[in-house]
Amino acid sequence: MGIERSSVVPAPLNEVFDWFARPGAFARLSPPWQPMSLVEEADSLADGRAVLRLPGGLRWVARHDQRAFDPPHRFADEVAVDGLASAPAGIALRWRHIHEFEAVDAGHTRVIDRVDTPVPAAALNATFDYRYRQLADDLAAHQRAAQHGLPASTIAVTGASGLVGSALSAFLSTGGHTVVRLVRHTPRTPGERHWDPAAPDPDLLKGVDAVIHLAGASIAGRFTDKHRRDITDSRLAPTRALAALAARTGVRAFVSASAIGYYGYDRGDTVLTEDSERGEGFLADVVAAWEAATHPAAAAGIRVVRVRTGIVQSPRGGTLRLLRPLFTLGLGGRIGDGSQWLSWIGIDDLIDVYHRALWDDSLSGSVNAVAPNPVRNTEYTRSLAATLHRPALLPVPAFGPALLLGAQGSRELATASQRVEPTRLLAAEHTFRTPDLDSALAHLLGRQVASTSG
Repeated sequence: MGIERSSVVPAPLNEVFDWFARPGAFARLSPPWQPMSLVEEADSLADGRAVLRLPGGLRWVARHDQRAFDPPHRFADEVAVDGLASAPAGIALRWRHIHEFEAVDAGHTRVIDRVDTPVPAAALNATFDYRYRQLADDLAAHQRAAQHGLPASTIAVTGASGLVGSALSAFLSTGGHTVVRLVRHTPRTPGERHWDPAAPDPDLLKGVDAVIHLAGASIAGRFTDKHRRDITDSRLAPTRALAALAARTGVRAFVSASAIGYYGYDRGDTVLTEDSERGEGFLADVVAAWEAATHPAAAAGIRVVRVRTGIVQSPRGGTLRLLRPLFTLGLGGRIGDGSQWLSWIGIDDLIDVYHRALWDDSLSGSVNAVAPNPVRNTEYTRSLAATLHRPALLPVPAFGPALLLGAQGSRELATASQRVEPTRLLAAEHTFRTPDLDSALAHLLGRQVASTSG
């Protein structure tokens, strides 16, 4: 029994094979809805191994077969037993995956997957659909950057282990860039450098072309005095110190995370652009100060981009990770009357915004990183339920989030309403991978696009 799937991607043969051979490829191709996570990536397609964490403390070990390695045409991996945790999968399941690549013409490559396994093909169709789309979209993004003059660069990233940072680091690595992870612990790999947020080492950014600053304590939680301090302290002083170091080092660009919380927790139906005034609330004050903390870099003439991020969609983290199990059980529903606006963005579209900030020299200042089609909470609820083929019949009363988050947390997080438009990205004719919510959720959850009409 076996499975064979293929797809033609618009990129030359060598470019496609090189993408697979670089660090981050496995992470970029791993469907986010599957209950597994990458522990160790293969360091070679010839004879390396990848290790995945499975539920229940089990492991999946994929060992590459040197006999099948024929660059740029083929490599193969098969399930193996390497330790007790990998024995159940390695013994119980036959799996050999041959990856083949054929040049269709100078600018197109056929990617062929042949899998020898008893697993039915239907069970893996969504996985291969996801992989082919990720591959094509990532290659297209890197081609756009190259056409605009972005060379292979060394990029320092803070918060590289988080939801956005891990996806962004994998994306950049597969594009041929060198990612330097700025970490607070003792470095464990050559790609890590120790970063003291209060007093960064003067040589921290040596050899670095650009900085992407993502680090900051999660805003999710009850807004106690300690939580508010953690949110503030993890953003303001560290950003100011890193921006000052970037100014002294002379990097090409300083790209800092920001948030649409800048616009306040409730602006009604007002369409909010980058030129809109700051709103009210604790998060609005924090974001304004956070953005101001990048001033040392801007004052030194470095191009600074502040990425005002909306509600990130990924089953690996954020609100979708929390809501998915509830909606899967049929326990989802709107919050309050459901009229509040939700300005969202798919994880890969957010990655593309950060990528664009590296290569688009015309982009500076604040940029709204949201999809061009915000939705009300009722629309979001209906779309997620339809994607999961479940009803959404259990509305959450307005006082519900306040019981968990407190009055301020509920007001600024759960029931916040911001109708934000990506004005600057639209003016730049930016390409969104999933501009509408239905297609975004379908891709992220491995489902067919659902209809929410009626």
